[in-house]
Amino acid sequence: MKKVILVIALVFSVAFSMNAQDNMTKEVVNTISLEQTPGEFTQKNITVSEGTYVFEIANNAVGHDVGFVLVQKGKDISKPENHIQTAYVTEVVATGKKQTSKPTKLAKGEYVYFCPMNPTATDNTLIVE
Repeated sequence: MKKVILVIALVFSVAFSMNAQDNMTKEVVNTISLEQTPGEFTQKNITVSEGTYVFEIANNAVGHDVGFVLVQKGKDISKPENHIQTAYVTEVVATGKKQTSKPTKLAKGEYVYFCPMNPTATDNTLIVE
């Protein structure tokens, strides 16, 4: 009986320890909310801390679907291989709606964001400190 109790206690202890480690390694995911109006983003420059973010894009009366593209500053924005694809919204954003991206890990540096569907300026800046 002592062996059975010991085994049960050991299994419980290992399971509890693994769960605690999982909770410690889960990264906090923050949201960066951006609004598009006809021909522009209302937020031109954003500064955030290094970390993982979801981009929430709102379409405020643009009149057609919009999207979102994020590129490390200095890279050719016209080449899709330079786009940070996890930052794309998971669906195009209809007028009056919001959509989000997948979680995107942002390292320190400068990024530019734009919408080729709106189209918006390509010099909107995201600075990650």
